[in-house]
Amino acid sequence: MSELSKNRHRALPSTRTAAGATPPYPPKSPRHRHARLAVVLAAAAMLSLAASAVPATTTNPHSPDATTSVRLLRSLARSRRSDLAHRALHLFRSLNSSPSPPPPHLSLPAALSAAAFLSALPEGKQLHALAAKLGLAPEHTVVANSLLHLYSSCGLPAASLALFRRIPDRSLVSWNTAVDALVGNGDHLAALELFREMQRETDLSPDAYTVQSVLGACAGAGALSLGVYAHAMLLRELGGGEGDGGAAVSRDMLINNTLVDLYGKCGALELARQVFDRMPARDLASWNVMILTLANHGRVCESVELFDRMTKVEKMAPNAITFVAVLSACNHGGLVEEGRRYFAMMVDEYRIKPRIEHYGCMVDLLARAGFIEEALDIVARMNCRPDAVIWRSLLDACCKKNAGLELTEAMAKLALEVPDDAVSGVYVLLSKVYASAQRWNDVGMVRRLMVEEGVKKEPGFSSIEMDGLVHQFVAGDTSHPQSEAIYKKLDEIQLKLTSAGYNPDLSEAPLVASVDYCKGAALRLHSERLAISFGLLNAPPGVPIRILKNLRVCKDCHTISKLISKLYGVEIIVRDRIRFHHFKDGLCSCKDYW
Repeated sequence: MSELSKNRHRALPSTRTAAGATPPYPPKSPRHRHARLAVVLAAAAMLSLAASAVPATTTNPHSPDATTSVRLLRSLARSRRSDLAHRALHLFRSLNSSPSPPPPHLSLPAALSAAAFLSALPEGKQLHALAAKLGLAPEHTVVANSLLHLYSSCGLPAASLALFRRIPDRSLVSWNTAVDALVGNGDHLAALELFREMQRETDLSPDAYTVQSVLGACAGAGALSLGVYAHAMLLRELGGGEGDGGAAVSRDMLINNTLVDLYGKCGALELARQVFDRMPARDLASWNVMILTLANHGRVCESVELFDRMTKVEKMAPNAITFVAVLSACNHGGLVEEGRRYFAMMVDEYRIKPRIEHYGCMVDLLARAGFIEEALDIVARMNCRPDAVIWRSLLDACCKKNAGLELTEAMAKLALEVPDDAVSGVYVLLSKVYASAQRWNDVGMVRRLMVEEGVKKEPGFSSIEMDGLVHQFVAGDTSHPQSEAIYKKLDEIQLKLTSAGYNPDLSEAPLVASVDYCKGAALRLHSERLAISFGLLNAPPGVPIRILKNLRVCKDCHTISKLISKLYGVEIIVRDRIRFHHFKDGLCSCKDYW
């Protein structure tokens, strides 16, 4: 198995995930997005608890009372309850201000754990300052590891990694925490490279926690060969060198769920299904991840059948996540009636209150099928405020169904009124509507607004793994060492496409009133085409070309991917931000409905 190269082509940026759709790769944790709110709540609770009766401790640091206090502090910090985590912080403050506080190298990790659980960054920084004052950070490894976890929990991977670099004696926990911090914040390639650094520069052997994080990084980066390598390491680690690792893995539901997720997100659907089918026991998470994996790969009927098997044969009650998965399947397949039935079943039969994700699936399902009025009725009846993703779904449907400029402009206005980081998509969709109507002055107006508001279009990229190295391309990229050969192959592909009768869809070209030749040339430089060209050059015969794209695939690239799969006799598997596309023999698994 090839190892991860030290010099990767370019780091993958993290992407924002739509809440309404259910993408094949995980979004950043909501805990990070709401860290500021958690800090405010933590501070308020700290002030409230200051008035509660927690007696000051006046014991010797090594006395039984001090040991009991530290044990109580640890129990409160590990409770996974916010109210008890608040009490842990207050107890630490009381103990630390007593005449004879317990040893700080014992009490500080527990207090930092409580602060991490609450994402209480101000309190965490105060604890960091205290640790530094006492000479425990970063010199004391256990205290430093707790600080790594704190900054990771508060959504600050850079601060966590900077502190990690300063720890003089890093333990396996140090490496595990740093790798997990990068994975949790979406920097999957950096996490894989840090893991490779651990293998290269230390004598530490990865444990199950290490491999769990590495599997998550491989899933996020779409790195299948590295994921298989991590799976093999997991078998070896759990087997203890005695050859029984396979049995140990098969009995662990959490690990198996992670493996199903890994292979599903890397485009190896058959491997994911194989792991699922061989599980001796399954929990609700097992069913959820398999139903969603099948949905994202376009196996809509199998996904729905698996849901029915879970509820009717296995008699397992679904939860809110299960219904997100099955509604996503209906959405990907355009199964309007089934979607209505499952939504009603969720509310009436299982008494599950719809969330923004359920509404997002239904709105997107109905709007893309042409039921825009019904979708708007659902929005009007929602028990929560529509987010920008829902308005963008309606806007996208208006664009595709030619719903008229007036309604499209109204949807765009509503989408822009909701605070959101990804507003560039709204401007781009509106530009396309104006361009299709030949209203170039309005296209220019939208572009000027983007400049004035400081809105930048999210840059698209496509990545492909080859021999353990993840290569990333952007549109018109010439930085790759094989650029000359890639563009030569691209010229060959273009000639074959033209001979096969391909005509470019110029609506996907830059939205300017330029000549068709220039627009066609711009389409040829899309990042996924460069990745496909690279894959045709380097992939062994018979091996699918697997590509990860951070944006939705455009219509023109979707068309040429189908043609290339037929002309070159190769399977191309593309994972975009919404779903998978399996191109084979001139057809796509999405059946041209995406």
